[in-house]
Amino acid sequence: MTSFGLLYGSSPAMKAMYLQLERVAITDATVLLEGESGTGKELIAQSLHTASLRSQHHFVAVNCGAIPSHLIEAALFGHEKGSFTGAIKRQTGYFEYASGGTLFLDEITEMSCDMQVKLLRVLESGCFHRVGGHEEVKIDVRLVAATNRSMHSAVQQGKLRQDLMYRLAVFPVRVPPLRERGSDIALLAEFFLEDLNRQAGTCKRFSDHAIDRLRGYQWPGNVRELKNSVHRAYILASDVLTMDEPEPRIKNPTLCFNGLLNFSAGTSLASAQREFILATLHHFSGNKRLTAAALGISLKTLYNRLKLY
Repeated sequence: MTSFGLLYGSSPAMKAMYLQLERVAITDATVLLEGESGTGKELIAQSLHTASLRSQHHFVAVNCGAIPSHLIEAALFGHEKGSFTGAIKRQTGYFEYASGGTLFLDEITEMSCDMQVKLLRVLESGCFHRVGGHEEVKIDVRLVAATNRSMHSAVQQGKLRQDLMYRLAVFPVRVPPLRERGSDIALLAEFFLEDLNRQAGTCKRFSDHAIDRLRGYQWPGNVRELKNSVHRAYILASDVLTMDEPEPRIKNPTLCFNGLLNFSAGTSLASAQREFILATLHHFSGNKRLTAAALGISLKTLYNRLKLY
């Protein structure tokens, strides 16, 4: 099997995951996806929805870390008219909108502990109240949650309630990083290049050296980084992609064991800024709120930068 839904790859690690996904897709079990950023967790959630008996209903994806803490309750559960300043009409929340279908909650460990208590109640009862409302709303939602952290570490660090972890981890799935997928690296790179060629009507190709470089890199940004690297090389190449253009994305990590960053003379400001932001994110174990605070930028700005990278 080389694919499952929107997923593509034939490595042993991916085939093992496909078998798990095939078996759980047809159930209503809550699925917890654990994997590094850029491994395709949202694609997995979409693929689970498509293969499920809920495929004719909505698939709703929510990034918990991108919603301000004071707005997330209203975003998930909706609100009644007049419940707070600016609430000029009743608003349906993500849970209600996804009823009958699948709700994907990404970066679940970024949710506040108070909100985690409310989420736990909904998962256990299937009911909630809109913000400012008294009417109980009953929903039927299949939940898929995801995190780029270790759930057990998140519990130890106080980022995740233990009771919520057990409720989410009905069917945990580890998403393998790209560096563990062997031949999938070249397979995916060719897939992305074929897609670019098809869109633009071109016939560009990789050099043998480029494929060797792709296989030899560790891909800390995983599939997302690979796709962006191929796209950049495609834009710069006339006919053959060598992956040797000035300021390539494929380079050795600059983070040293002592936590310091080393930059070579001639490094562009944009490249140095990228490495600094990613290193700070790594220092805070993927916690974007702490990263943004340390960098002195807003959470929204950090998300925009990470999306660009």
